[in-house]
Amino acid sequence: MTEATNLITAEGLETLKSELAVLEGEGRREIAERIKTAREWGDLKENSEYHDAKNDQAHLETRIARLRAKIADAVVVADGAHAPGGVVGFGSTVVIRDQAGAEQTWRIVSSHDASPKEGRLSAESPVAVALLGRAEGDETSVTLPKGTRRLKIVSVS
Repeated sequence: MTEATNLITAEGLETLKSELAVLEGEGRREIAERIKTAREWGDLKENSEYHDAKNDQAHLETRIARLRAKIADAVVVADGAHAPGGVVGFGSTVVIRDQAGAEQTWRIVSSHDASPKEGRLSAESPVAVALLGRAEGDETSVTLPKGTRRLKIVSVS
């Protein structure tokens, strides 16, 4: 995995595009309406509603610019396409077992797609970094805030 490249799944790219569309449409309309309404209330120097709306507008435009940059730099990667068969790579689904015998299934995805509750682990997370490049049967350890965990790779797909 190349650090300078913005690797993302096709699903993640669609999520970013959808968010961008909402912000550019509905988000901008909402802010414009708030600014218009606040202007009608008079003196802009002491109009906190106007200043709040303008501040929110700046945050919205910053978010839009960041999303556009992420989308422009995105490199869509098919599941498991960044690693040879049986080796943990971007898009891989990995079943791991810890030293207590508990098993977890993770799909290695971009930070944009990550959702640990749904089994999607950011490729930048400590656990994923410890797993990347390893194969089924390999063991590794990862240092986490609650201590070091020993992990065994049960399967990779």
